[in-house]
Amino acid sequence: MMANEDSSSTRPELDRPDSLKPFASMWSGQAFSLFGSRLVRFVIVWWLTLETGSATVLAIASIAAIAPQIIITPFAGSLVDRWDRRRVMITADSLTAVLTGSLALLFYLDSFVLTGIVEVWHMYAVILLGSVLGSFHWPAMQASTTMLVPEEQLSRVGGMNQALNGLANVLAPPVAAVLFAFLPMHQLLLVDVITAVIAVSSLAFIRIPTPPRETMEEDSTPIRDMVEGFRFLRGWPGALLILALAMILNLVSTPAFSLVPILSTVHFGGDELTLALLQSASSLGMVLGGILLTVWGGPKRKMRLALMALVVEGIGSIFIGLTPPDFLYFAVGMLFMIGLMIPIFNGLIFALLQTAIPADMQGRVFALIVSGASAMSPIGLAVAGPFADAFGVPLWFLISGIVTAVLSAAVMFVPATQNLEARANERMNSKDRSAPESESKAQFAALE
Repeated sequence: MMANEDSSSTRPELDRPDSLKPFASMWSGQAFSLFGSRLVRFVIVWWLTLETGSATVLAIASIAAIAPQIIITPFAGSLVDRWDRRRVMITADSLTAVLTGSLALLFYLDSFVLTGIVEVWHMYAVILLGSVLGSFHWPAMQASTTMLVPEEQLSRVGGMNQALNGLANVLAPPVAAVLFAFLPMHQLLLVDVITAVIAVSSLAFIRIPTPPRETMEEDSTPIRDMVEGFRFLRGWPGALLILALAMILNLVSTPAFSLVPILSTVHFGGDELTLALLQSASSLGMVLGGILLTVWGGPKRKMRLALMALVVEGIGSIFIGLTPPDFLYFAVGMLFMIGLMIPIFNGLIFALLQTAIPADMQGRVFALIVSGASAMSPIGLAVAGPFADAFGVPLWFLISGIVTAVLSAAVMFVPATQNLEARANERMNSKDRSAPESESKAQFAALE
């Protein structure tokens, strides 16, 4: 049983630093690393597009990126709760530099020594291993943020993170497109190595507090910790419904956006600059949406607005699916609107979760959420690749948009969804962040 199973337990005070400087250092270093990763991702995807022109190849690459999130992340999250989270991030960033550097070396040898040595499967391997490292880095980063930032500022930090993510996506594609035309691949890949080193340096001299382990037994194992994280989610009314929604939406939406390079070249007849324009449009929307959430802080009723954002996102996908080939800029506008909605949804949901989940459980619980939400993506990608080759990418966007808009609107009116936020607020206000077993069973039974 959990150590704090008694419902009378109080939420322990977290040993947060007095200053936001440690968070600022961590955040700025990760900003550089994120830019480098986005640039290299664009370069790899465009290389695959030019070499193969196959939607199936891009779908396989996306599966390689998602599979570790499903298989490894739940166990990684349990280990993150046990390990020093700063060291986890340092190790992940360092190995990322080694991985990308190795690919750069292959391209160097391909250019000057052994022509043709680089093959498509090398890209798959780099994407797969990079995703494995990300499976450890992401929950460590999320859990560390909770230890460095006051709870009342988490919505704004969520907006900052979404704005940063969007800004990296805005800047990386056009920069990568220009550099791709003038620099060889091995030099382009070194950008990711340099930014990873900057990220490691930003973490080297800060302290990230370790939360009191109120929910972990001394003789517990990673598997038992993972089960405990699932019990926590199961006892949270509406959580399983939201996870189910995320799984269905990832089944249709993840493939749609992974096929944007094919949409750019085949449907709109464009080049790398057209792809950069399409991807930058959604990213610019993410920047503005993130800035809006950072300044505003979000509403009191976070869940309703988050679901409304998903409805608008679905409508945007529908219009993209209906856009004729000579209406490129209309599709650009729809991608901008979709991008604007993404940080509203993500920022509000993660602020809600970071507030409600015990600090010493956040690694495993966030990992379970990511794993569950990503579980259907490989299936969607496996279907979407051949489907898009046969019927075109726009039709998949149309289907994705209809499913997203209809399901999100329906879930908005399910009482369990609103109970999810009510329970989160109750935990925060009562300073009770545990989920007693008897209460969990009663709440789960109510859902059924």
